[in-house]
Amino acid sequence: MSNKTVDARGLEPPQPFERAMEAIADLAPGSSFTLLIDRMPHPLLRMLDRDGYRHEANFRDDGAIEILIGRP
Repeated sequence: MSNKTVDARGLEPPQPFERAMEAIADLAPGSSFTLLIDRMPHPLLRMLDRDGYRHEANFRDDGAIEILIGRP
């Protein structure tokens, strides 16, 4: 299964959050997607923790943050 990428770099709030929420709504159990974003999305990460989603953030050399988000 391919991992979808949602590129939210350069967007003004709340667009990155909205794009992430749309991708989360489409996630099948056991699947994941990658979110590319300019800054750490703390409200999104709190929501993911609350709702039981997996997430792992990595800082890329180009300054972007790459977050792998998975549904259990």
